[in-house]
Amino acid sequence: MFNPNMLNKLKKMQKEMMKTQQDLEESVFTGTAGGVVSVEAKGNKEILSVKIQPEAVDPEDVEMLEDMVLAAMNDVMRQIDEKTQEVMAPYTSGLPGMNGMF
Repeated sequence: MFNPNMLNKLKKMQKEMMKTQQDLEESVFTGTAGGVVSVEAKGNKEILSVKIQPEAVDPEDVEMLEDMVLAAMNDVMRQIDEKTQEVMAPYTSGLPGMNGMF
């Protein structure tokens, strides 16, 4: 049986979910490594900047700098994933097949 109230609730929920997703995508997150490398990314995982403190640059150990940049990037991506799960949970919990979609 068709329930117009349920349809209206679903439309409202969809609109709220889209707004939440848009806000998340526009948020800026910062990942760090060793206190000398930082990476900023938007919630849509677009990298905005990479900052490296001069003391992190050792021409004799480029591999360590590469590892710190990688660690900072992984840190910021983890933050984005955690925040996405947190803010989208009210919309996806209890819906079959929706867990892990965001």
